[in-house]
Amino acid sequence: MGIDTARVEKLRRMPIDGQSMKRLIEAGLTWLRTNKEIVNALNVFPVPDGDTGTNMTLTFQAAWNEVKDSGTRNLGEMAAAVSKGALMGARGNSGVITSQILRGFSRNLHNKTVLDKETLVKAFGDARDTAYKGVVRPVEGTILTVIKEVANATEAALGTAKDAIEILEVAVKAADEAVKNTPNLLPVLKQAGVVDSGGKGLFFILEGMLRHVYGESLETPTMSVQPMSAMNLQGALEEVEEGQDYEIVVDFVPTGELDLQSFYAKLEDMGTSIQIGEGEGMYRMHIHVPTEKRYEPIDYIMSIGTMTKVAIENLMAQMNDIQKNSKIQFSTVEPGNIAVVVVSPGAGLSRIFASLGVAAVVAGGQTMNPSTQDILNSFENLPTDKIIILPNNKNIILAANQAKEVTVKHVEVVPTRTIPQGLAAMLSLAPDGDLKDVAQKMLKAFEDVKTGEITVATRSVEIDGVTVKDGQVIALLDGKLVVSAESVEQGVMELLEKANAAENEIITLFYGENMPHPEANRIADIIRKKYRALEVEIQEGGQPHYQFVISIE
Repeated sequence: MGIDTARVEKLRRMPIDGQSMKRLIEAGLTWLRTNKEIVNALNVFPVPDGDTGTNMTLTFQAAWNEVKDSGTRNLGEMAAAVSKGALMGARGNSGVITSQILRGFSRNLHNKTVLDKETLVKAFGDARDTAYKGVVRPVEGTILTVIKEVANATEAALGTAKDAIEILEVAVKAADEAVKNTPNLLPVLKQAGVVDSGGKGLFFILEGMLRHVYGESLETPTMSVQPMSAMNLQGALEEVEEGQDYEIVVDFVPTGELDLQSFYAKLEDMGTSIQIGEGEGMYRMHIHVPTEKRYEPIDYIMSIGTMTKVAIENLMAQMNDIQKNSKIQFSTVEPGNIAVVVVSPGAGLSRIFASLGVAAVVAGGQTMNPSTQDILNSFENLPTDKIIILPNNKNIILAANQAKEVTVKHVEVVPTRTIPQGLAAMLSLAPDGDLKDVAQKMLKAFEDVKTGEITVATRSVEIDGVTVKDGQVIALLDGKLVVSAESVEQGVMELLEKANAAENEIITLFYGENMPHPEANRIADIIRKKYRALEVEIQEGGQPHYQFVISIE
């Protein structure tokens, strides 16, 4: 579909009030959601936990939920509500920065009735400034660079632009160019052969708004196929909506050439959360559907190709199981004492944290970063005003700090980036101690802990001198890719060598949900034979994606 010029001219003559802004927000969300998996796939490391697209979509969804039923035409009121929704719904670093962009943008619209070109340019400028101020160490080649280039370009165009629509056109073009340039500013992106994922997400938001103005489709993605190994099916439960009763996954070989656009459009009539992967000479289709449509995707694929594998899961039953298994006994918090809240990606890890004295666990980690509101809810009703948050993931620290800013309680965020760091920090908990002193001791406690992670590569790439093939086992040491291997056992043993494990005292293996306990024990025994002087422990972690999380102390 081309640009509807009559529509554009009509919109140019109409004032952009609160309701017009609401439609633009919905369009930005729709286009971002349509292209979410493209953003998720832009992972620097070839690990199966790309979640930037998901985080930005859920953050923007929270902003939309705040205004979707609002009838106000007041531009300032609408913008303030968008900002509030994004603030509380922010997930992951990309989501928090998106919320800061919206916060700065909306601040400039206070007491404004319509969005003219001058107001829009000033709003982009305030969005840039607020986003940069919200990050302690801004990194160029990220979403920050993209909003900066958008603001700079629109400021330069103010004198010649006819109206706000023309400013939006300039913004979209600037965002596109800035995203393409991110690998030249951030070497790790160039190594990985990708552009910045957060910047790409922001581009889709702005482009979605412009596509709405142009009258173009917001439902057909610009690219709809990803490597099968990169498809994020583990995190699907995070986004289950009402009416999504069943998850259907089908591997198939099409009879002829697959028309991806019509294939995707057909699936959209059946359900949501659509993903399409390609690899190994076949395609994989993933979709969530209501009960009455659970066989429609299968029947449709049978009509266009040969199925090789089918999986049907009852999503509601899975959700009920998760809720049943999440009941863990936590320590009783005495009024005036310190309560610790941790983020944990698995039931086994949550039980371990509970045994160490945490007051509450927020479910989350890779692919399922909790929102600012989730973290806030975990401690708001605890009978104390002294709170310590252990994020246990680098992508959750900003949301934890944002929760700290919106509560009246006294909160310290100890910036643990891994589960082993969080567990080490818990050993310094003194519930009746001074809040800042205890937080400082926790910070010192995890400094010497090394963290290893074992997972499977989702694409072929070379990073930091390590060549990786799609489907290989890979190992990360303190977040850096250090090993590619042909088996989990090989990956673990080579990781331990890279970590100079023999110079340490304790190795603890936390095995994931897809690692059989007997196999985990077998690998632990191999480690014991090689490192006879070390204490080797094994614990159920239950984390998705990662066969092992390893603590080396």
